Amino acid sequence: MNNKEIFDVIIIGGSYAGLSAAMSLGRSLRKVLIIDNGTPCNEQSPHSHNFITQDGNSPQEISSKAKSQVLKYDTVKFVNGLARNGKMVNDLFEIDLQTHETFKAKKMLFATGLKDLFPDIEGFPECWGISILHCPYCHGYEIKHQKIGLLGNGDAGFELAKLISNWTENLTLFTNGKSKLTSEQTRKLEQHQIKIVENKISRFEHDKGYIQEIIFNDGSKENLTALFARIDFKQHCEIPREMGCELTEQGFIKVDDLQRTTIPGIYAAGDNAYGLRAVSAAAASGNKAGAIINHDLIDETF
Repeated sequence: MNNKEIFDVIIIGGSYAGLSAAMSLGRSLRKVLIIDNGTPCNEQSPHSHNFITQDGNSPQEISSKAKSQVLKYDTVKFVNGLARNGKMVNDLFEIDLQTHETFKAKKMLFATGLKDLFPDIEGFPECWGISILHCPYCHGYEIKHQKIGLLGNGDAGFELAKLISNWTENLTLFTNGKSKLTSEQTRKLEQHQIKIVENKISRFEHDKGYIQEIIFNDGSKENLTALFARIDFKQHCEIPREMGCELTEQGFIKVDDLQRTTIPGIYAAGDNAYGLRAVSAAAASGNKAGAIINHDLIDETF
């Protein structure tokens, strides 16, 4: 590929949001470069759900098919690599890769996702996306009416319990230490037959990512089918922040309703800018971002 070529748009991140944006831009005859290093946050998940036409397919199947369709548009190029920094030079954005290649574009779209920060509990990372889950809309139906656990405490734990109670009547909230629930929250959970267990968790016993038992520090055990957890995260890519893009209090890239960041010419789509972490939501925001970027390019020249 000619490194001196100036693209209309460089997209960092070639998963659902990035590929969806690239399709919209490719269909708009825009010269697009997608840069991706192949490490999506949901790579352990065996199946993806709640996305019409793709329900039950694996994340890899969806992204592989999407990539093959997107690259049929001859103005869209793909580079397998890791972006290491970005800057603005003479009204163009420059992105440097770890391979020391440099690419230039008029606009930038970050579809880089989030990096999950796992609690320090043995077995948790191996079960994440398989039987330790984040989204009931993506995974709740498959374990409906079964014995389900929740990992949470305080207000967050209470809200998670309230949400997941829609999918099962056999629910236990594991606070992993002394409960921080208010007396009113505790009363409501007990009223709905949701158990509260305050024992500290030692590890998750599992079989290839499927939970068998929770083992507590005091040696006691509890078996369950799956566990929902809301865990901390950080931006998977630090380049947007380093280029001046503001983050929200929650740690998402701050965007307006049209996926524009606080830096003119830089856009963000997908998990990195949005709290609803689902394949369908990422694809939708990428599609919108692509259309808006094309519209902005037209406005600058017409």
